[in-house]
Amino acid sequence: MQKLSLSLVAAALLTSCAQLPVGPTVAAMPAPGKPFEAFIGDDQLCRNWAASTVGPGRDVANNQMVTATLAGAALGALAGAVGGNSGDAATGAVVGTALGAGAGSGMSSGTAWTAQRRYDIAYQQCMYAKGNVIPGYYPQPAQSWPR
Repeated sequence: MQKLSLSLVAAALLTSCAQLPVGPTVAAMPAPGKPFEAFIGDDQLCRNWAASTVGPGRDVANNQMVTATLAGAALGALAGAVGGNSGDAATGAVVGTALGAGAGSGMSSGTAWTAQRRYDIAYQQCMYAKGNVIPGYYPQPAQSWPR
């Protein structure tokens, strides 16, 4: 039973591993002649807007992790119980928890990657719309910025 408790605690700690966007992973540069202070304002506005487009991704990723871990523990305990004694059930639960946590980690990782991609696209769209330069895109027409 102690092994089961320790493995559930470890699985709960793994749940916190679902990382979602805290910032862009793409570059944006100020347009030629644009004051850096204006660029910083655009950056903050676009970060906030991009974060709002991600939605409840962190909750979804964490829920996937917990669900897979608990399902793995239950299935492992059931498989171990078929062996006939409580020691086998506990061992099965530990193994099931580890396998479930691995599966849940993979699912939450995919959710986090998708959320980061959506964040980056929204950030680039916003920065481009504000007249900033996105490396890899065609140069934008020159604009005059207030001094």
